[in-house]
Amino acid sequence: MVLETIARIIKVQLPAYLKKLPLPETIGGFARLTVSEWLRLLPLLGILALLGYLTIRPFLPKKKKQKDSLINLKIQKENPKVVNEIDIEDLKSTNVCYCRCWRSKTFPVCDKSHIKHNELTGDNVGPLILKKKIL
Repeated sequence: MVLETIARIIKVQLPAYLKKLPLPETIGGFARLTVSEWLRLLPLLGILALLGYLTIRPFLPKKKKQKDSLINLKIQKENPKVVNEIDIEDLKSTNVCYCRCWRSKTFPVCDKSHIKHNELTGDNVGPLILKKKIL
């Protein structure tokens, strides 16, 4: 049943559709087509454009992945890793580390992604650590 339907579309309906298309005899004839004739050509032109793209796609240049770049350009560059600790009296937990490399999967909390980032780029970014101030 399904194959019969596909065969009927290919053998009967597709040739009938193509015969009714307003294809001009010359390239200049395209300039004389009306808006309704262009609209009837759109499905065919869309399919041809898709097939053309799919044909040339393997030969197109691949998009390059963006390399990691430095985040810290000038702050404490003499230190191997910039880590700031701040004591806060009202902090509920003992330590909280916040990400400053923008690579953390648990952003804004640090998951130590800066270690890999620093190895790849030579950067020295580290987390911001908030510590509970003990009175």
